[in-house]
Amino acid sequence: MGREHHARLPRPRARFRGATGAALFALLLLALAAVPAGAGADGASGDGLLGDGSRGNGFRSDGFRKEAARAVRAHERARARVDRLRESDASPTEVKDAERRRKAVRAGLWDLLWATGRNSGDPVAVDPSGQDSRCPFGDRSRPPERRAHPWTAPTRRYWLSAGYAAKGSRWAHRHTGQDFAVDSGTPVYAVGAGTVRATTCGDGFGNQVVVRHRDGYFTQYAHLSRIDVRKGGRVTAGQRIGLSGATGNVTGPHLHFEVRITPYVGSAVPPLPWLRRKDVQVTGAPALP
Repeated sequence: MGREHHARLPRPRARFRGATGAALFALLLLALAAVPAGAGADGASGDGLLGDGSRGNGFRSDGFRKEAARAVRAHERARARVDRLRESDASPTEVKDAERRRKAVRAGLWDLLWATGRNSGDPVAVDPSGQDSRCPFGDRSRPPERRAHPWTAPTRRYWLSAGYAAKGSRWAHRHTGQDFAVDSGTPVYAVGAGTVRATTCGDGFGNQVVVRHRDGYFTQYAHLSRIDVRKGGRVTAGQRIGLSGATGNVTGPHLHFEVRITPYVGSAVPPLPWLRRKDVQVTGAPALP
């Protein structure tokens, strides 16, 4: 499964059902209950609803979507609490306990979404290297010579189109990321340093790259025309990871940029507030929901 969290949870079987499923749901709910009710969301007001290229990826149950959305919100509250404790110079024990609660929420959400992704054929869970699907790989990119800032925008010369949680007929529920309208073939960059978790193709997201960053979050870059990195490779801020395109479930060329708590569909958080916390400002106003 290749989980990257360290919570001691039972390993789910590929078939997420019966007693295993019930046990994981119980663990997730216990983790949710452990998060203080008064913790603030710090801009994470969205529901992390499933949508965009995930249409047909197995998220048929409204109950499942609600549980995933609850876990996303709980994680963001827990993350905000950890940040506040660190800023207020709280005791190491208090910070460690809050961080443990955050990781417990993420662990439960991770297991749920991994199992569902395996059953539904999500390529990030089934074929993260993209080798079986013969994704369109270009030459491996190189890190930029200079990095003026540790974080950056995912592309250049864009205008913002569909925003996070926007409604639309092309999304199964609500939009799960921020779209950057650019011409096909526009370079797409890693927003920060990290490790390539997945390079896949063939579903509604088309050709995509998923990167894990040092803060534990994942960024997704979808609908690419070409992929210039490989699974397991390291990237730096501003390194080209591919070219924009119109692959997958789209009506025209653009970059779909998403920020997730896990590598899998169903764990998205609002991307623009996340970028702002990294001191990255994107120009233009996103489309209203």
